[in-house]
Amino acid sequence: MRDEGERALSGLLEFMHLNGMEELPSAVEEHARPLGLSETDIYLTDLQQLQLIRLPGRQDPDDEPPKPIRIDGTLPGRAFRAVEIVRGRSPATPEDPEGRPRLWVPLLDGAERVGVLGITVPGYTEPVEERAKTLASLVALLVISKRPHSDSYARLVRARPLTLSAEVLWNLLPPGTFANGDVVVSAALEPAYEMGGDAFDYAVDGRHLHLSIFDAMGHDTAAGLTASIAMGASRTHRRQGLALPEVGEAVDAAVKEQFTGRFVTGILARLDLRTGALTWVNRGHHPPLVLREGRLVTTLDSVPDPPMGFGLAPSTGLLRYQLQPGDRLLFYTDGVIEAQSPAGELFGLKRFIQFVVRREADGLAAPETMRRLIQAILEHQHGRLQDDATVMTVEWRSRSSRQQFRL
Repeated sequence: MRDEGERALSGLLEFMHLNGMEELPSAVEEHARPLGLSETDIYLTDLQQLQLIRLPGRQDPDDEPPKPIRIDGTLPGRAFRAVEIVRGRSPATPEDPEGRPRLWVPLLDGAERVGVLGITVPGYTEPVEERAKTLASLVALLVISKRPHSDSYARLVRARPLTLSAEVLWNLLPPGTFANGDVVVSAALEPAYEMGGDAFDYAVDGRHLHLSIFDAMGHDTAAGLTASIAMGASRTHRRQGLALPEVGEAVDAAVKEQFTGRFVTGILARLDLRTGALTWVNRGHHPPLVLREGRLVTTLDSVPDPPMGFGLAPSTGLLRYQLQPGDRLLFYTDGVIEAQSPAGELFGLKRFIQFVVRREADGLAAPETMRRLIQAILEHQHGRLQDDATVMTVEWRSRSSRQQFRL
């Protein structure tokens, strides 16, 4: 079975070299049969991570495409939320009144949750589940490789059209989750379909992790363009090897050159993944927070330098803090803590911190905590945000504590 299974997976990979997202469902179905797996359904998460939507391909018996599946309160959703294989049953039939065994397997690209794969299996055995998990890993990689140039994918994961600024920013942002043996980064933002001037960014460069968060003035297309200029200027000068204060000044000059009277606040940071040494500059932004063992241990306060775009000389410059293994950094924009209910109650910094701490105590991984936090902010405002809300969490582990690392 191992040789046959390897041939099936390599055949799927070879077939998809010259085929696109549209051919993936039927190709997976065909190449899963030698593994003893059938009725494969690829479900992908929507932009807001509220629903799982099936990639068109295999039709139901009544020729009607299935409806989206809610992530909260369903078996497929549990596989997505908990990042674990969930056992279920296919719908009952006269021939099989109990339904056949069915697995829901998370689709993962590293730590990024892409969706889930539904598979009907001959039984709940460890070898079968291992084959299903291996197939899901390959499917996830294929989805990731095909989605950048697939409009059908973009339409599938959208519940409604994006605004122009949201269309631009979504194509600039890195994935919402990244992890390696040293760190987990997870970020979320709303409103997903109308976001204006918020943006986040991260990248690994050898032993260092670069981090940034931006909040541009306004909530319109111009705000989105301002954030785009800030992110682009940050990336290009960072990649030229400039120090953080100089990167901030380069962003300041780029925004000032392109716009009159517009500005962007932000944090530009660098984390040494070996030592936990954090350095950053604060350009008029809310200070980052440090959580340790389920409590807030410090707010990284400083006298913030001016926002970027005014051409004002910074005075504070580079700031430093030493993280301990297991520490979690929180970066956020004002739309998080200033989210206001219809009755005028602010979501607030205290509620924000308590929410993250409680979900951590519940054993939730960082990506699921961020997903639920954004939902809580939306619920607080009855679904109507007054401003963009963006949050990014960074959990650092020393190399000696990697075995305790939890995604």
